[in-house]
Amino acid sequence: MRFPAPLQALDLAGLRLTRTLGHTPALERAVRSYSLLGQYSAGWLAIGAAGVVLDRPRRGRWARALAGVGVAYVANQTIKFAVRRPRPQLDDLPQLMHTPTQLSFPSAHATSSFAAAHAYAGLLPAGPLRIAAWAMAGSRLYLGVHWPSDIVIGAALGTAIGKGART
Repeated sequence: MRFPAPLQALDLAGLRLTRTLGHTPALERAVRSYSLLGQYSAGWLAIGAAGVVLDRPRRGRWARALAGVGVAYVANQTIKFAVRRPRPQLDDLPQLMHTPTQLSFPSAHATSSFAAAHAYAGLLPAGPLRIAAWAMAGSRLYLGVHWPSDIVIGAALGTAIGKGART
């Protein structure tokens, strides 16, 4: 899928900014480690599963929220394999971590993180959940594995699904 030229230019400018601003070896290692928690939505699914097991009075709410995060991941993967947008490949700014596929749109990390932030809100404090979601989504830009528009659409998709899982 080809995106319109103005969006491509904006994506490239945003990616270059996030790949060059505030990079140190120590910070890159820390961001990479944090980003790995979002692989396959594992960290978010683990939080939801722990809630189902440990919070008996709210088990039903946890199960619904956990299902929402799972649905968000599946929806993301369905879109990703239908659209087949390649990940950024910048010769002068290579990706800073390996990814399971070379498909980029939308960001599964952003989708599942925003789904979890909204679905788990009310079960856990909303502020830290939102901060964690933004940090997870931002980590993908910092590491150079997503275009900014992948993050924006992933966050919107995750927000919609996560809010739906709360109702």
